Amino acid sequence: MSLFTFGSKDIGIDLGTANILVTLKGKGIVLKEPSVVAIDRKTGEILATGNEAKEMLGRTPETIKAVRPLKDGVIADFTATQLMLKNIMKKVAKKYSIGRPRVVVGVPSGITEVEERAVEESVMQAGAKEVYLIEEPMAAAIGANLDVAEPSGNIIVDIGGGTTEVAVISLGGIVVSHSIRVAGDELDEDVVNYIKREKNLAIGETTAEQIKIQIGCATPLMTDMPLEIRGRDLTDGLPRNIIITSLEIQSAMQESIHKIVDIVKQTLEKTPPELASDIMEKGIVLAGGGALINNLDKLISNETGMPVFIAEEPLDCVVRGTGKTLDDLERLRTVLINARKRR
Repeated sequence: MSLFTFGSKDIGIDLGTANILVTLKGKGIVLKEPSVVAIDRKTGEILATGNEAKEMLGRTPETIKAVRPLKDGVIADFTATQLMLKNIMKKVAKKYSIGRPRVVVGVPSGITEVEERAVEESVMQAGAKEVYLIEEPMAAAIGANLDVAEPSGNIIVDIGGGTTEVAVISLGGIVVSHSIRVAGDELDEDVVNYIKREKNLAIGETTAEQIKIQIGCATPLMTDMPLEIRGRDLTDGLPRNIIITSLEIQSAMQESIHKIVDIVKQTLEKTPPELASDIMEKGIVLAGGGALINNLDKLISNETGMPVFIAEEPLDCVVRGTGKTLDDLERLRTVLINARKRR
């Protein structure tokens, strides 16, 4: 008996560079884990996905490889992505006894047709009845409660792990969009490099991410916040603790943050005047994990002269958008990439 022969429920998936999230009709978000897979090199079988596999990054013996199959928002390793999708759908199907579901997957806006087909095939092989693809900024806008089907302009800035995507949306379509490969991962790297250069200390990506979340900021905070961190001294190779401040982290991330601000400005410059005046009224909406960086909303507002709002639960916007699209598939059919091509 197949796993998918029970009652059918619809699934929405946010296939992110850093995390994969799954929403289930009537249940909300049922799975949230890092996009990491551990694979047995000999058999090609999956040993672990998500948190379990993330623990193995940088710690595996020769026979096991732990990989992040998505790099900069695109699929870097097809086989690993397919295995990960299958494994995740199996997990959800088993726990919630799902039949052959209809699945909406959020994909990066710069995705190629080859990649689109790869995602569709992976999800179909994992047991889906139908697969629809939606561009992440569009899904984020729907998840942030913007009315994308209206004939008026909305702008969304989705700062994920691998990419920052900015899109102006009207009448259920993306009018102007820009995407850069500067986002959460790049900011973590900036922190690693700064601490290496300025403090002669080696820290891992996980520590860098913690620092960014706790004291990262886009403009100086009212009071400089200190944080004690531990790393490996590059001179003698021994562990050492140091205090780092929010001001130092702001200067570490400055360059990348300005690239994000610039891409927002570039998108606004290309926006048709009628839509620009709508946006002026409604403001810019930030989604994705990067939206949580202290003062980023203020910086973008100062630089563009427009009001900036952070979406509710910004990390979940894309997956919530995939779920809402499933709930209202007829009205929102135009927002799906592959449904447009099938007509």
